[in-house]
Order: sequence, then structure tokens, then C-alpha cells
Amino acid sequence: MSSELTDIKSLSIDELTKELTDRLEVQKFRAKQIYEWLHKKLVTDFDDMSNISKELKNKLKENYYITKLEPVQVLTSKIDGTQKYLFKLSDGNVIESVLMKYKFGNSVCISSQVGCRMGCRFCASTLDGLERSLRPSEMLDEIYRIQSLTGERVSNVVIMGSGEPFDNYDNIVKFLDLLTDENGLNISQRNVTVSTCGLVPRILELAKRQLQITLAISLHAPNDELRRTMMPIANKYSIDEILHACKVYYENTKRRITFEYSLVQGVNDTMECAEELIHRLRGMNCHVNLIPVNPIKERDYKQSFAKDIEKFKNRLEKNGINVTIRREMGRDIQGACGQLRKSYLES
Repeated sequence: MSSELTDIKSLSIDELTKELTDRLEVQKFRAKQIYEWLHKKLVTDFDDMSNISKELKNKLKENYYITKLEPVQVLTSKIDGTQKYLFKLSDGNVIESVLMKYKFGNSVCISSQVGCRMGCRFCASTLDGLERSLRPSEMLDEIYRIQSLTGERVSNVVIMGSGEPFDNYDNIVKFLDLLTDENGLNISQRNVTVSTCGLVPRILELAKRQLQITLAISLHAPNDELRRTMMPIANKYSIDEILHACKVYYENTKRRITFEYSLVQGVNDTMECAEELIHRLRGMNCHVNLIPVNPIKERDYKQSFAKDIEKFKNRLEKNGINVTIRREMGRDIQGACGQLRKSYLES
């Protein structure tokens, strides 16, 4: 696609209105019509916009392009119906997204980057480093394609797939605005979760926006020494700095913080670790999500024994910490972040 064309799906309704009135000199109401075609009816071709004149369609084609991801592979879990999608981008890169079906509705976990440069030791999406960040339209289209392919509405969105969302901060913020816009899919901010490994300045920046989204922190260790062996970002920001940023986020939004904690056998699943974690989080309005780690062949991490996971959970609960063990979804379809993309690239 020509680099001179503008990515129309990444424009907010105000930007689109300004573009169309200034650049194409069309009436203001056309912007709302076109925006709804893109973000409510999810069309991927200007020719499908039936209430737009041929002349305007031609003008749109000359100036804009519509981002459309191409499904390359769809795996469906025989265990729980979870679906994993491998999508091809216009430049040939591939990303993955996951559709999880719950009683409360359909939840989609999206990628925010092609690959990742954070280097967390338990994650497959970081093994080949970062290729590039995704544009708002590409993140939206992960959800739009899944809705179009399944014919079912998505009610919850989790930005927890490949990539570090706050390493793509400006695009993420724009994506959130588009996703929750009442003229588009209109997904409630309260139904959106953004996960970060702890880029402190970005957490503080997001806090100022006072959005009602859930902030999830990939913590995975109760002290800096252990965290540094698991996550390189721990060399830059200490747990104290992260927790301070979380408190600021809570003060600004009154939204409870989620802490993700992947349990690795013999590494961070001991009672000493549980006690340290309790000491760290006591008094915070938070929720701990214990995740039995998904083993990947390139790393030597093993999943904790079920009895140790249960003991860890019970210890936290007895000390007044809100905690759940994340139900494993799609274990039989390479459910962990980056696994499907990696096997596709290697094949």
C-alpha cells in the first residue's frame, strides 16, 4: 500500500471529521457515517459503504486505506473452546490474538507489538526480539476480525498478548479511545485490561488520564533480586517504584490494581516468597492473579505443583489478599503468548 495514503481506521471521529471537511471538502455528517461503517459495521472495503456516493468512495480510495488483518491460522481448543488466531499484517508480519469464552461474555486478548524486547524469561513472544509496534487500527482489527469471523460480540478486551503495551504507549492510548468510543464498538472502559511489566513513567502518565480501565502489573516476584533473574526490566525499575506508581494510579482512578504472578517450580512459589509478597501488598486495594507458568521449550522453567499453587494461594488469602488462580485456557492449542507465532515462523 502507498505510504502516501492515510490509515483511516486509526483516526478518531474528530480527526476524521476534520480530515474529510478540510481535505475532501465533504459535509460533516459524512464522517459519522464512514466512522460507523469502519467501527460498527466493520467493513474492510470502501465499496461496501452503501450510503456513500461513488464519487466520495473514489476520493476515499485515493487518500486512505482500510487496515485489514488476514487470518492465517485458527486453532480451537477441544478442552474449553478457546480460539487462537494467527493474523498476517500488510507487511507480512504475523501476530496472535486469543478469543476466550466465559459466562459473562467473550473476551479477546490482543497483541500490541510484533514480538517484544522486554526479554521476560517465561515468555515465548520475546525470544526473537521486537519487530515493530502495532498501529491503533491493527490492534482494533484483531478484535474486528474475530467479531466478523465468529459473528459474536466481544465484550471484554485484554491487552496482554505479545508485546509490552507501554512500549507502544501513544498508539495504545489512541486505541483505547477508539475502542471505547460510543460511535464505534463502544466497549466499556471497565471491561478493558492493560498489562505492563512495569514501565513506571508510563503508569504515571496513564494515571493522569483517569481512565476506568484495569491496570495489570506483571510482577512475578516479591523482591528485586529474584525479579531481576526473571525480567530484565527489573534492572531499571524497582518493585518499590512500581508499587508507588500503582498507588498513584489508584488514587487517580479508584480502580483496583491487578498483580500477575506466574508461579515457577522452585523459583518463586515458596512460602518465603508468599510471605514477602504479603508484606509488599498489604493495605493495597489489589487483586493477585496466580498463573501456573506455561512451559516453553527454550527455557528451563517448570510449572509449580498443584499443591504448592494451592498453598501459596491459601497463605495470601489468610492474610487478607484478594487472590485467584487463573484458569488455564487453550492449553492444547499453544495458549501461551507467542508460542503459535514462533512455531509458524519456524515451520
